[in-house]
Amino acid sequence: MLSAVVTSLRNKFPRKSLAGQFLRYLVTGGLAFVVDFGLFALCLYTFGWHYLLANLVGLVAGLVLNYAMSIVWVFTACRRTLEKQKTVEFFLFTLVGIAGVGINESLMYLMVHGLSLNEMLSKVVAAVLVLMWNFGARKLLLFKKKKED
Repeated sequence: MLSAVVTSLRNKFPRKSLAGQFLRYLVTGGLAFVVDFGLFALCLYTFGWHYLLANLVGLVAGLVLNYAMSIVWVFTACRRTLEKQKTVEFFLFTLVGIAGVGINESLMYLMVHGLSLNEMLSKVVAAVLVLMWNFGARKLLLFKKKKED
């Protein structure tokens, strides 16, 4: 049963195509978002933290999960540009993530304070926009070349 599910996922998310990688990144981003959103809600509502601090905690946890899944599942058909320089690779991955955090925090501030939208709705909108930024930037910087078979 489990092998059938794995085979089905492999067929639906082909690792060699850009579309397949994006679909895998969506799944990865979705899981990272669940962690991010869960920690955000926990820190905001249970601990009573300011929404920007709660947002930052969630984003950092999501970033770590996203990096691990990007390496082992999303971009496995790509030659990693800095594979032999893992520290530099993680630094650039994180730098893209930090830019994403900046974009996310700015969008959150704009939507909550500027447009008076709900924090949770703002979080969802910001996450979708930043997901597209993160995929594109990471693909271009770190995973742009295909592995040779």
